[in-house]
Amino acid sequence: MATRSVVYVVDDDASVRKSLDRLIRSAGLAVETFASARDFLAGHHPDLPACLLLDIEMPEITGLELQKKLTALNQYLPIIFITGFGNVPKSVQAMKAGAFDFLEKPFEATTLLDTIHRAIHHDIQIRHQNEELAAIRKRSDSLTNREREVFELVAAGMLNKQIAFQLGITEATIKLHRARIMQKMGAQSLADLVRLAERLK
Repeated sequence: MATRSVVYVVDDDASVRKSLDRLIRSAGLAVETFASARDFLAGHHPDLPACLLLDIEMPEITGLELQKKLTALNQYLPIIFITGFGNVPKSVQAMKAGAFDFLEKPFEATTLLDTIHRAIHHDIQIRHQNEELAAIRKRSDSLTNREREVFELVAAGMLNKQIAFQLGITEATIKLHRARIMQKMGAQSLADLVRLAERLK
């Protein structure tokens, strides 16, 4: 997991970009500014923990349209919308589409920096959870078809003899399958195995 993080600022107003750049750097955070959504899409780093300060009203591609594009690209990024044209319908639309927060200009510097810190922390947590889930899926993919069947039935709470009866094999074979499943999935207990199954749903 990379510990470096960055705050992206996308705003077509050069004076706003400059002031936000200065403020964010004063808090010891890395920042990259873009004059348009198009420039951002071409120049940001999707693999880096980050948050996006995004102007909602911009020419060509608006903030809400960029939000949709990032969703279509399957690029999750906590978005903090900033605008001088804020209104309830747009804020509701942004939040429903997954925005992290919505700040209307003028806003307090401390409020903005607190929101940025929360957004970056949230992004790091999400990335960590996604990495864990990818590792669990990789272990699950190593199971044979029969082991996967047994895994699902064990996770559903069935006893060995019940699974053996349902699959038409011996209870001793089920025990062997369970042992292999526990080993491949990295589970130390039945409770661990059930939790892993829940994460895979």
